[in-house]
Amino acid sequence: MKENNIKNKIRGAYFTSLVSISMVLLLLGIVGLLILNAQVLSKYVKENLCFSLIIKDNVKEPDIKLYQKTLDTYSFIKSTEYITKEDAAKSLQEELGENFVETLGYNPLSPTINVYLNSDYANPDSIASLEKFFLSETGIVGEVAYQQNLVHLINDNVRKISIILLFFCVALFVISFALLNNTVRLMIYSKRFTINTMKLVGAKSNFIRKPFLLSGAMQGLYSSLIAIVLLSVIFYFTNKQLGEIVSLMDYKIIAMLYVIVIACGVMLTTVSTYFSINKYLKLKSTNLYY
Repeated sequence: MKENNIKNKIRGAYFTSLVSISMVLLLLGIVGLLILNAQVLSKYVKENLCFSLIIKDNVKEPDIKLYQKTLDTYSFIKSTEYITKEDAAKSLQEELGENFVETLGYNPLSPTINVYLNSDYANPDSIASLEKFFLSETGIVGEVAYQQNLVHLINDNVRKISIILLFFCVALFVISFALLNNTVRLMIYSKRFTINTMKLVGAKSNFIRKPFLLSGAMQGLYSSLIAIVLLSVIFYFTNKQLGEIVSLMDYKIIAMLYVIVIACGVMLTTVSTYFSINKYLKLKSTNLYY
């Protein structure tokens, strides 16, 4: 009866430790997920900033289309969209709710090529250089129109969010390691008499250490797998809410995040086990009760 009670207590302690480590790893995984989402969201916003190249009136349509094809070959451009004078007039009529072309007697709008840059080039310095490039490269573009204040605002906010997430990640990692280390130490503490008995019968330190390190590594592996399952559930519901934005995430990066969670789980539990068991290997028998 006593043996069953002891076994139940050991299993309960192991299960509690497993859940505790899983929650710690889940927190680390969520931070990683937040960082990935922040990067994807930043990329999504930057690549959807529209830069309108307003074409000069004397340029013929075949030349405009040829110029658009040339733009599509540039590495810094993600995509382009050609809007004719007629298409621009239809859009403006829908917004105004009246036919201004009939009122004026002519269409005052110019054909436009909307340019969407790759995210690496969607910053104020690159855009300023590209604006000069578009205006001076050919005699086709008469004006470059974009919301300059919005570009500055987006880049400033992305920088601030990145710094906040970095500090949050470091702080959470330190807290997580402290919690995980405390959990492992409690597990080793419960087995201190077993360690002492092995010492008394002449077992060497490496021999005593080996099964504990293996058990710690396996515990870290199981905990990380539980954390990954919970993380996948969170990712699933996040994907349902954010839809298009989260679907842009590279699943190779998500797989890498899972690998990192597993590596952290195994590494942190093994390291914590190593230092904790060393403490009791050096501890005298008379101090085991304190």
